[in-house]
Amino acid sequence: MIASRACFQAHRHLSTQLTCGHTHPAVSIKRNISPSAAHAAATTNISTGALKVSQMKLDGFMQRIKDCNVGLEELPTLTPFIIEGKTMGKLKPRFVQQLTRFPQVFEVCGPEGPTGRVQLVSGLDTCDKRTIAVAGVLEALRSEGYITGWRNELYPVTSSFYDQPAMLVERAAAVHFGIKAYGVHINGYVEDEQGGQKLWIARRSMTKPNWPGKLDHIVAGGQPHGLSVLENVVKECEEEASIPLEVARTARPVGCVSYTTISEIGLKPDVLFVYDIKLSPSFVPKPLDGEVEWFKLLPVDEVAELVATTSQFKTNCNLVIIDFLVRHGHITPDQPGYLELVGAIRGGDCS
Repeated sequence: MIASRACFQAHRHLSTQLTCGHTHPAVSIKRNISPSAAHAAATTNISTGALKVSQMKLDGFMQRIKDCNVGLEELPTLTPFIIEGKTMGKLKPRFVQQLTRFPQVFEVCGPEGPTGRVQLVSGLDTCDKRTIAVAGVLEALRSEGYITGWRNELYPVTSSFYDQPAMLVERAAAVHFGIKAYGVHINGYVEDEQGGQKLWIARRSMTKPNWPGKLDHIVAGGQPHGLSVLENVVKECEEEASIPLEVARTARPVGCVSYTTISEIGLKPDVLFVYDIKLSPSFVPKPLDGEVEWFKLLPVDEVAELVATTSQFKTNCNLVIIDFLVRHGHITPDQPGYLELVGAIRGGDCS
């Protein structure tokens, strides 16, 4: 996703810091064990440290997943945002109307909705030119209070994670354009001698523009332009939890989760890269960048209970925690709803 060096260098002067660029598990059962006893053996804690997740909790997990995939009935009202013949995002009618005020940058073709399109004027034919022109529009909308939560962080506009960016936009504007956005979430966990697991959780600062005061992972953050995923993991580990470099580099990539939300502001077709990091029982994270109020180490069953029965976590964190519970065997294929749950945590477009 790194753009050309020329594109990167062209924007160092901008005030906005522009820079382009599952089979069933085996259970040993002797012939003299009754079917009822066999069922009991298969539904209790077979592996050391595993917790039993009830059907009620499974239903709660499904609700948390649904909480991340809301507003989808509005999809037929969104207008494609096209660059070089590719759909890069989808815009709500409100934002389309805002862009009509800037005909020197945007062209609105056809009616609002899926049969129309918004594109950039023909002269904006490079990453550099598009980024600079659109940045001016976004600064104007920011000054008017239309775009809030400004981060001074650039997101690439692409149709796929591994494509070169067609342009770069301020992170706060990504949802308005409905572009694909990516992030990293790290499960920081501790294991005792018996294999029991605990998870570090964080309380988000009340000064955060989004989800203030919600529970979160020990480390999580958006994936900005110009960093590899692992570089971003290491950076976020230091900034958010004071995790030493040598420890942060032990974070293990374990997959991704995805979801699609349409909020009042716009479309969020997000993909989160998931990492596990096994921490020493003696390690205690410390807030560094002011984005976290406190950290707390909780038994995994308490974390599961919070996810299943409350809305205390930032919504997308729930997907990552459910994925952790699946991968570590706390939720098993013998439980009705297992396959639906596993499929649902990757319900969005992973591209």
